[in-house]
Amino acid sequence: MGVAVLAQLFFRYGAMNSGKSIEILKVAHNYEEQNKPVVLMTSHLDTRSGEGVIASRIGLHRPALPILDDTNIFAVADAQPVKPACVLIDEAQFLKRDQILQACRVVDDLGIPVMAFGLKNDFRNELFEGSKYLLLFADKIEEMKTICWFCNHKATMNLRVHDGQPVYEGEQIMIGGNESYYPVCRHHYLHPPLNKLEGSDDVNG
Repeated sequence: MGVAVLAQLFFRYGAMNSGKSIEILKVAHNYEEQNKPVVLMTSHLDTRSGEGVIASRIGLHRPALPILDDTNIFAVADAQPVKPACVLIDEAQFLKRDQILQACRVVDDLGIPVMAFGLKNDFRNELFEGSKYLLLFADKIEEMKTICWFCNHKATMNLRVHDGQPVYEGEQIMIGGNESYYPVCRHHYLHPPLNKLEGSDDVNG
């Protein structure tokens, strides 16, 4: 079976508020405008707009196939009635190692490019499982940039906040938005201005 030469696994990562969800929706629109079908997928863990919904902070959203712990990404792509032009995955940091390898098979065995979008590091500044293996296996890796909440430097880390205090320990996965996380530079991750942190309640997904 011939494999498309251009098929590759892409990983586009960035801190919170770097525009990952709006970018994946834009990419999907660009394909579909040319009558090229795509498969849109997202982790079932992010339920801020409902399970299986990709939503941007500027209000755009659309349904996607939810990726459960036992979802086989290769099987989903292979079962499509029409061969997709691309598989697009949001919240890819939540994927398991096996699912990243399945995405590799979509590229290598089916000749379908896969574009995965997500966070690289968690609030403890540790790699997510999905991000770790995307960094290892992706053909192309691109950083999506945004600025620190507290200064004009590039944000490279995600600061979790609860009741106006920074949080550096706890469960890795806690779904939340601006009320729980700030995109920050290294300096403000280690030395956040407490007077600028708003009190908030944890938002669980």
